[in-house]
Amino acid sequence: MFFQRNCIGDTTAEYSLDTKGEIDVTNRCRTKDGFDQAKGKTWQASPISTSQLKVSFFWPFRADYWVIGLDEDYQWAVVANPNRKYLWILSRTPDLNKTELERAMAVAKTQGYDLKQLKFTKHGSAVNKE
Repeated sequence: MFFQRNCIGDTTAEYSLDTKGEIDVTNRCRTKDGFDQAKGKTWQASPISTSQLKVSFFWPFRADYWVIGLDEDYQWAVVANPNRKYLWILSRTPDLNKTELERAMAVAKTQGYDLKQLKFTKHGSAVNKE
């Protein structure tokens, strides 16, 4: 994703439900020049799967956005594209402890994702490096 290429820290993703049942998403991060953000829409790809979403930051372009792993207490989620090009580890806290990060990464690894592609930003979740 183009937006995240310049992220160096304070990476966040905020989600909120709109009146049409779609989810607004705002991704934000610190860059060397200040802050940058991208706003988009997310919706269920299928009424039978709540873990498979579509996301669009620039209409009409959209991408698959699948939740492939979730902590039982909802403290972190692993989100990916099924083509295995994109992978994110999202956390409710600025930093995951080592054990929880390893658990999240194991979820991705067992599903065939290349963990060497992950780029970690200071005080934020991992974002995929292109």
